[in-house]
Amino acid sequence: MRIVKSISFDAAHFLDHDPRERPYARMHGHSFTMDVEIAGEPDPVTGWVVDFAEVEEALNELHEQLDHRLLNDVEGLERPTLENICRWAAGKLKVKFPQLRQVRVSRPSNRETCIYDVEG
Repeated sequence: MRIVKSISFDAAHFLDHDPRERPYARMHGHSFTMDVEIAGEPDPVTGWVVDFAEVEEALNELHEQLDHRLLNDVEGLERPTLENICRWAAGKLKVKFPQLRQVRVSRPSNRETCIYDVEG
């Protein structure tokens, strides 16, 4: 069984590691969505894989760190690609949710998504 909880956030970033001049080397912003997937068997007493309220609390903490920020200034996201945002979020969430299985980060306006499968 898998459950999924999502958040959205708006943030700026720049990716200046490519020596070729590209538009994303300049600071710019996106609206992002993040989906986290947690797997497991439902608890026989509660019927839950995990309490959605606990997942929401953890995602609210990430939202506070990401929303309306310059992602390059967030510790651990100095190079804020979709790939690194997924890995960063998974590292934060895995501590509280060892059954975390996947983090997806999307930029819907660009029709781009990164899917990070977390090893159990």
